[in-house]
Amino acid sequence: MSPWSPLHAQIHGTLRRRRLLSKGDRLLIAVSGGQDSLCLARIILDLQPKWDWTVAIAHCDHRWRDDSAANAAAVAELAGQWHCPFMQRVAQTPLSGEAAARQWRYQVLQEMAESGQYQQLLTGHTQSDRAETLLYNLIRGAGADGLQALSWQRSLSPQLTLTRPLLEISRQQTGEFCQQQQLPIWWDSSNENRNYARNRLRLELLPYLEQQFHPQVSANLAQTAELLRADVAYLNQQAQQLLEQALDEKALDEKALDEKALNRCSLQDAPLALQRRALRFYLKSRLQRDPSFAQVEKLHALINAPNRTQSDPFPGGAIARVSHPWIHWLDGD
Repeated sequence: MSPWSPLHAQIHGTLRRRRLLSKGDRLLIAVSGGQDSLCLARIILDLQPKWDWTVAIAHCDHRWRDDSAANAAAVAELAGQWHCPFMQRVAQTPLSGEAAARQWRYQVLQEMAESGQYQQLLTGHTQSDRAETLLYNLIRGAGADGLQALSWQRSLSPQLTLTRPLLEISRQQTGEFCQQQQLPIWWDSSNENRNYARNRLRLELLPYLEQQFHPQVSANLAQTAELLRADVAYLNQQAQQLLEQALDEKALDEKALDEKALNRCSLQDAPLALQRRALRFYLKSRLQRDPSFAQVEKLHALINAPNRTQSDPFPGGAIARVSHPWIHWLDGD
């Protein structure tokens, strides 16, 4: 066990205060070999006797770099030194692009967790990652939902929860911890590749903002994401209730043509923020994908439109048409 440090105490307190983990949980820690995941793994293993956890380490080899196999071997060796079970998956072909790598990584991590009946998948995302994600999504035009991304927990399946215990810890803190504990950090050259937008943001934009505007910009952005998380959760709850009301109104009127119809009267007096969220939920269920802002606005325009107004086609050829007091969804051919 490593010497007890202030970071041990902070993470221990965070887990208890936020009720992220429970005694006796089965935990699978995703470890890349970088400083954040090594810090997480070492602290979780040190806290294990207090919580009676069952802990294992998982590593994903994307085959991005020539040294990826050596990287995986180093993580496996460290897990052995820590007497911790180790699992690994290797991509059959080298993955191109951050999105493809992320999708594959979470898929195989989930498979490994479920095969070992682990209830929690832990990742080393930090306060710094949260700040970068907020800024990245802001630049891309995301709404509040995108800006509050990287929450403390989210469900991957009925049996598995993704948990991020380090969201109040900065990348500087994890680096200092690894140095103090003499942990062998594996340097990932792909993190320096400025072809990736996230790397340019981390290496160029955030340092510029810290130097020219505010030295605590990363901490402030992460705090904003935390505040938005609670706001978004409340708005989503209210919007879901509004949508259910608009759909249930058809039961009171036999003239409703189909179960997909929305009652405009239920939506008209609601705040604009709730109208948009309710319509986004509605469109997502119809389109089987996240709708764009333009698509939500196209449907929103029908709330107060003249009778018999219809929208331009949505993806797949579907249209929405007003037959007061209903907005009907008509699937394409």
